[in-house]
Amino acid sequence: MDVPAWTPRSPAERVLMVLKMQGALSSSALGERLGTTGEAARQQLLRLAEEGLVEARSASSGVGRPTQLWSLTAAAQARFPDTHAALTVQLLDIVRAQLGEAALDTVIATRETETRRAYEAAVAGATDLKARVAALVALRSREGYMAEWSEQPDGTLLLIENHCPICAAATACQGFCRAELEVFRAVIGPGASVERLDHIVSGGRRCTYTITPEIAP
Repeated sequence: MDVPAWTPRSPAERVLMVLKMQGALSSSALGERLGTTGEAARQQLLRLAEEGLVEARSASSGVGRPTQLWSLTAAAQARFPDTHAALTVQLLDIVRAQLGEAALDTVIATRETETRRAYEAAVAGATDLKARVAALVALRSREGYMAEWSEQPDGTLLLIENHCPICAAATACQGFCRAELEVFRAVIGPGASVERLDHIVSGGRRCTYTITPEIAP
């Protein structure tokens, strides 16, 4: 069953969403993205800072006063969905302790097979690489990964996932991340290579993947 995407309703939630998607921003840059003034954005940030949801750091631009860049705290990150995190980690620990690593590998492999089958069916109508990536991004966004993609100047495609709704499980067992990468490669198909650049579980702000079209000989 798909996990509903988290939809921000209040101005404060919209601030958190923009920082989640874009990373650290100044109040003026945040205001531009929200369609408001930098001062209005700053007031929202100050209120969120009092709640422990955002924090600021100074960044020197080389000229003039340093700029304050605002980003989410760990408490704010926890507001985004991590589906049944505690239960999932507990079940993984039980499988590992009672049945062994081989059984856990079987669980991961089974999930990989089922996910691959579902994803391939979902993108079956996509006839070219960009269409397949777009279909994959739409699917992942519905599952809560806050995914997006863009084409780079050199022709490679960049797939970004700003959130990981299974982060707790992936941290407890990184076989899930390995399996996801293999699923992406299978779904994108033999016409392109897929490599992971950034990794949330390894401390990154988001997961990013480069998709490079293969050049025919």
